Amino acid sequence: MNTFIIRIALAIILIMHSVPGMFNGGINDFGNLYLNEVGFSPYGLIIAWIIKLSHVITAILLVANKYIRIISIITILILIIGIIMIHLAEGWYVVGGGRNGVEFNFLLICSFLTIMFPKGIIIKNKK
Repeated sequence: MNTFIIRIALAIILIMHSVPGMFNGGINDFGNLYLNEVGFSPYGLIIAWIIKLSHVITAILLVANKYIRIISIITILILIIGIIMIHLAEGWYVVGGGRNGVEFNFLLICSFLTIMFPKGIIIKNKK
């Protein structure tokens, strides 16, 4: 299976979810006003920047089709932590039936699993 389209789509999403925050103060706010306040102080700002820089690096590597499994695992872990810390309390829906829910992260996780296992996961039946 050719994963080019989904890799490019994920790269665009990650870039758009990280780069603007580098210039508009969003990453600093996330680190200082959220992560520090929920117990990561004094490291919240550093953690926020590491997360967003990992998104940029992941986007570049997705386009280059390099280190797909490791970047996918790292990003999936970040997404799962985001679900637990932020999105789960908001419910399932991002819009419509709710706000800021789990559904978008769920789709991203499934997309990363698809590029990690482009032939699917084969379970061999031992007889």
